[in-house]
Amino acid sequence: MNEDQNQDNNSRRRFLKLGLLAGAGTVATGAIIATSNSQAHESGEKIKVLTTNGEVMEVDKNYLSMAPVGIKESHEGIPGRKFVMVIDLAKCKNARKCVEECQKGHNLPKGQEFMKVYLMQDSEKTAPYWFPKPCYHCDNPQCVSVCPVGATYKRTDGIVLIDNERCIGCKFCMTGCPYSTRIFAWNHEEAFESDQVYSPEKSVPGVEGTVSKCDFCPDLAREGKLPYCASACPMGVIYFGDIDEDVVTNGVETYKFSELIRDRSGYQYLENLGTRPNVYYLPPVDRQFPVERGYDGLEDDIKARYDETPFVQKLKHEEEK
Repeated sequence: MNEDQNQDNNSRRRFLKLGLLAGAGTVATGAIIATSNSQAHESGEKIKVLTTNGEVMEVDKNYLSMAPVGIKESHEGIPGRKFVMVIDLAKCKNARKCVEECQKGHNLPKGQEFMKVYLMQDSEKTAPYWFPKPCYHCDNPQCVSVCPVGATYKRTDGIVLIDNERCIGCKFCMTGCPYSTRIFAWNHEEAFESDQVYSPEKSVPGVEGTVSKCDFCPDLAREGKLPYCASACPMGVIYFGDIDEDVVTNGVETYKFSELIRDRSGYQYLENLGTRPNVYYLPPVDRQFPVERGYDGLEDDIKARYDETPFVQKLKHEEEK
């Protein structure tokens, strides 16, 4: 079995498992649209749909997607859900698949990243480790409280979104966010050009002069799918689920959220700020990969991001000898 087949099979297992988790229910035919995503691969599973002229046709499942919900629904959230993410730092080797698939899914140009991966090292005497950082979708979001026009808002399902049709580009939210997870579109980008219907749940298409960020992929959650970052990670680093149902999954492994956090000493990043993030980390103990694997082979501009890390400075010093 080749790599592509393995990837397809893994994706299918992941979809089925999360479908059980999220309880997505039956998708109404009228809510399904053919996707223009050229990245989609045929699954081989056909679904019958009714066209607008009354004809029944079969379409591959991967070429279908949910039509975006309306503005009202996108502001309210998914009823009965409270989403949470858990990131296992012991598994991360900076494969960057989370970054790449997130960018594809949100039509982001190179250099604009909703998911960022940092190389953390507190001092020369401590061990470095990779640290994926999405938006934390805080329960006490400073970004929401400072927005003067209500463009960024907190939903009932815990997700913090941005409505770029309301955003005036003042960047107060970027100043208010203590985690620096937001990005500003200084220019119009070719990647923004899309025929997709705009919805705050998809964060597509991007708009020059507005702010955007990680959105936890609520459009995929409505379909019972994992966020792009979680489903793309080959190491299963990112778990996603419902904190009220006490369950998280990376598509292959499923855990009780409370037991995972208790048994692995999970924590929230900078929880002392009082923001109450909905992203938890599992500490990088008993790491599965040497940190070098995530550094070697990176493009030079990405490597440059880590130049100030003691690990990289030591590496360069040894190369110069």
